[in-house]
Amino acid sequence: MGVEFSPEQKDFAAAVAAFAKREAGTREQRDALTDHDTEQHNPDVYAKMAELGWLGLTVPEEYGGSDASMVDMCILLEESARGMLPIGAIGPTLITGGAYAKFGTEAQKEDVLRGIVRGASQSISMSEPEAGSDVGNLSTKAVKTGDGWVINGQKTWCSNAHISENILLVARTSREGGKHEGMTMFHVPANTPGLQISQIELMGNQRETNDLYFTDCVLPEDAVVGEEGNGWRQLMTGLNFERLILSAMSLGAAERAFEDTLAFVTQRKQFGRPIGTFQALRHRLADLATEIECTKLLVYSVAKEADAHPDRMLAREASMAKLKATETAKRVALEGMQMMGGYGYAREFDMEKHVRGALVSTIFGGTSEIQRDIIGKTYGL
Repeated sequence: MGVEFSPEQKDFAAAVAAFAKREAGTREQRDALTDHDTEQHNPDVYAKMAELGWLGLTVPEEYGGSDASMVDMCILLEESARGMLPIGAIGPTLITGGAYAKFGTEAQKEDVLRGIVRGASQSISMSEPEAGSDVGNLSTKAVKTGDGWVINGQKTWCSNAHISENILLVARTSREGGKHEGMTMFHVPANTPGLQISQIELMGNQRETNDLYFTDCVLPEDAVVGEEGNGWRQLMTGLNFERLILSAMSLGAAERAFEDTLAFVTQRKQFGRPIGTFQALRHRLADLATEIECTKLLVYSVAKEADAHPDRMLAREASMAKLKATETAKRVALEGMQMMGGYGYAREFDMEKHVRGALVSTIFGGTSEIQRDIIGKTYGL
């Protein structure tokens, strides 16, 4: 039973796991690399991964990458999350890079994709205060001028914009047609005048997401990524890629929370024996292990399908993977905290951090409710 990997893929997984153990294998190492709460990204660790060629895994070879498979990408993300590598920028960066690889001009690809390969972070900005799950309701305006564009509006929940080189902005260029018409993607260097980036304080004082304020922000005419007015369709073609990224990361997070729980209940004693030997906990762990195995089979099944049929949307399958992986990560972390008792809530252990990360995973990238709605619609409901 289990996912079948090639010998090269097994070696790659082992290499990423060994790197994670070497760089961030202890709590002391992780705390030295980032503040336990506020920051989740260490540029030095990220740079080392770039030197190994891992960050360019999905980048086409002509831009310095490896043009590897979706399965390879999932292995990297799963093992990175499992090893708790402080590389919070990798998800948004890969999602953004996928859009540029499909729709960017040569100049944009040279800038962004080569930037990813050398370790630069990238972000994508869609959400607004009144346009979260309902992205079609966005109102940030891009008005064409004689020699470019002027952007005005507010975006929110933009992950890692404060450490990114570029932001892929989705703005409205027309009100004609339905609400999903008239959206356009724009290439925005993070230092562009008229753009203000303001960090949002999150649970546990984390600071990974941002509000973006565009005030008469001027972009050149060639800032458009893809086709003017076709931003919604371009977003839709990247959903498989985005959801696979989030699924693989959540799978790794679930595995790590399970491993930490297992280590604790094996060592912690009450009533004269390890608490993991009590049937109530033993059965919980058996259920969680089964759920994780099911999740892994689903995630890699979708990854293999995406490799075999790169032009298919896979809306149902990708949504199922994202739903299953994030909900499993949440369940494992919450169950782990319960089994650890008060220690699960203490900063001395990583479980409280696992819980914070798992809870938000069912919200970003399309909430669990949205994923269920998408899945239902694929059955004609």
